[in-house]
Amino acid sequence: MSAHESMEHAEHAEHASGENRKIALLIAIIALCLALSETLGKGAQTESISKNVEASNLWAFFQAKSVRRTVVQTAAEQLKVTSGLITDDAVKAAATKQLDDWQKTAARYRSEPETGEGTEQLAEKAKHAEEERNLAAAKYHHFEIASAAFQIAIVLASATIITGILALAWISGGLALAGIAFTAIGLFAPHAVHLF
Repeated sequence: MSAHESMEHAEHAEHASGENRKIALLIAIIALCLALSETLGKGAQTESISKNVEASNLWAFFQAKSVRRTVVQTAAEQLKVTSGLITDDAVKAAATKQLDDWQKTAARYRSEPETGEGTEQLAEKAKHAEEERNLAAAKYHHFEIASAAFQIAIVLASATIITGILALAWISGGLALAGIAFTAIGLFAPHAVHLF
C-alpha cells in the first residue's frame, strides 16, 4: 500500500469515525426522548387506571343510594295507600310522621349537597372521573406512539453505523421528530389527534 493510499484510508476512517460519533449522539438524544415518553406514558396509564377505579366506585355508590331511595319511596307509597284504612288518630299521626320522614330521606338520597353523597352529586363526580380517565387514556396512547417512533428511530440509527447508509439516519431523525410531536400532543392536546 502506498503512502497516498494509506493517507486516503486514514482520512476515510477518520470521516467514518466522525459520522459514527454524530450517529451515537443522535441515538443518545433519541434514547433520552424515549425515556421521557415512557415515563409520561406510565404516569398517564396509572392515572387512567386510578380514575377508572374511582369512577367505578362512585357509580357503585350511586347505585346503592338509588336502591335505598327506591326502597324508601316504595315504603312511602305503600304507607300512603294503606294510611286511608287507619282509623286510630294516634296511629294515623305516627303514619303521617313516618311518611314525612321517608319522603325527606328519599329526597336526601337524591340530593345531598352538604356531603356530596346524593345520587345527583355522585353521578356528577363519576362523570368527572370518567372524563379524567379518558383524558389520561388519550395521553397514554400518544406517549405509546411516541415511544414506538423513538424505538424504531434508535434501531435505524444503529443500523446506519453498521451499514453506513446515511438515509437510515435521516429516516431515524424524522421518526424522532414524529415521536417528539406525539409527545407534545400527549402533553398539550391529547384529544386533537384520534388514532384509536
